[in-house]
Amino acid sequence: TLAHENSRYSHTSGDNVVMGSWLIEKKERNHTAVRSRRNLSNNVPDKVVDALLEAVRGAGTPLCKRHYSLKKALLHKTQGLDKFTWADRNAALDIGAKDQDETYTWEEAVAAVKSGYQKFSPTMADLFQGMVDEKRIDVPAVDGKKGGAYCSAAVPGIGPFQLLNFEGTKGDVMTLAHESGHGCHDILAYPQGILQFHPPLTLAETASIFGEMIVFRDLLAKAPSKEDRLAMLMSKIDDIVNSVVRQCSFDNYEQQVHEARAKGQLAPADFCQMWEKSVVDYYGAPGEIFDSYDDSSHLWTYVSHFHNVPFYVYSYAFADLVVGSLYGVYQQSSDGFEDKLLELLRAGGTKGFVEALAPFGLDPSQPDFWTNALEAHLGGLLNEAEELSKELGYL
Repeated sequence: TLAHENSRYSHTSGDNVVMGSWLIEKKERNHTAVRSRRNLSNNVPDKVVDALLEAVRGAGTPLCKRHYSLKKALLHKTQGLDKFTWADRNAALDIGAKDQDETYTWEEAVAAVKSGYQKFSPTMADLFQGMVDEKRIDVPAVDGKKGGAYCSAAVPGIGPFQLLNFEGTKGDVMTLAHESGHGCHDILAYPQGILQFHPPLTLAETASIFGEMIVFRDLLAKAPSKEDRLAMLMSKIDDIVNSVVRQCSFDNYEQQVHEARAKGQLAPADFCQMWEKSVVDYYGAPGEIFDSYDDSSHLWTYVSHFHNVPFYVYSYAFADLVVGSLYGVYQQSSDGFEDKLLELLRAGGTKGFVEALAPFGLDPSQPDFWTNALEAHLGGLLNEAEELSKELGYL
């Protein structure tokens, strides 16, 4: 359409400028690779990021395909979907209780989050309760309020503050757990001072996603039926695939276009072609899992990170898989776990990624760290979903 054409041309112009500037900076600063500049600002070595991307491409892609093969089968069996297109990948499953997501009062949500936090860190549970008691959370969804949710650290001694749009859904409970993790992280790191309390992107989501995972497991255990449990598992796997595999496919696309830009300016068709290649590399050729990728070649234009913060996207995969590894350590032995976690959070931006994880016996510079995280985190949930699907007669 004309709108798509206009969007492609405007984004082509802007992205060519941004990539040209990034290329000049790479040459002037003598950076090794196209994403080295971002790695430096994230306080993480190139080899650690390379190990992550290699693992997701090698081990994450097959898990991604397994997930969407399962989802395709479930949507066909439960909702009669005959053609599985790119637009269907995040579709909700119409199974389980119809009004399951409308049953949480604010008080119940607070109790659920506090109970989850208490299991792995009484200190963070107390910090969370403090934010609630001090009314640092703008809770209700009201007319004229900004949508979504976030936590603002503000400055040490003043923040943190949360904005929510709470309507009582299970997702709203998870959001409260997530944003409160950010708030706890901020409070713990404030003693580092205004210049060093904020963690690098690779560690900024540690408390938030870990707290969210614990609360998710609590809610999953309380699911009223196997159908509800399956729906929750599939929704969670959707989130992880989007945070890990999808974001690394974005990074792959960025690498392609940045390396191509070094040879000259790119046309809209070049961007579309490289976008399509990344999709096929990570999700399979048309007909393998997805029956069609129609009308998706221009979707690179909606990812604002590409021109606002180049090579930012892999940070999402970092966060999810680091939490997957930490959760594995916690499951194996919770003894001493809280002290190590609080030490990591209190460091703020004063520790590098590798140094921060060393007390847990984790070495993110090794490819098997990321492969093991994928298998334990994403693979574990996928195994549960597949077994439940067979048990319920959907496969």
